[in-house]
Amino acid sequence: MNMTTRINAYLAFDGNCEEAMNFYKDCLGGKLTLNRVEGSPMEEQATPEMKNKILHADLIKGDLVLMASDMICTNEAFQHGNSISLSLNCDSEQEIRTFFEHLSAGAQATEPLQEQFWEAIFGMITDKYGVKWLLNYDLIQKN
Repeated sequence: MNMTTRINAYLAFDGNCEEAMNFYKDCLGGKLTLNRVEGSPMEEQATPEMKNKILHADLIKGDLVLMASDMICTNEAFQHGNSISLSLNCDSEQEIRTFFEHLSAGAQATEPLQEQFWEAIFGMITDKYGVKWLLNYDLIQKN
């Protein structure tokens, strides 16, 4: 089986994700997509000041993929030590389930694998070494 699984950096910001990602776009070029909390299924859970913040952003230029959010992926407060995760984009449902199972050994699953509103299977783990992993498999393949 030919797998093209990728690991991308996923940055967390303390409210200035849009500013930072526009800066990176100016520096690196590429296409920037910003998805706000407002208008997403997360909106109902958000405080009024969070509604205009970035739920998910990605900057794509060829093989360069930089992702980011104003949302911390755990219940921890923002600090620079927890501001980056590894996002593992999988090629099949079997692959994401296998990786999730293997990475879960001695880990804390912060979000179990489940279908999400962005048409993907997604889960989060903090592994036994403290590394935060975001695992994603797009149910509708984008070409």
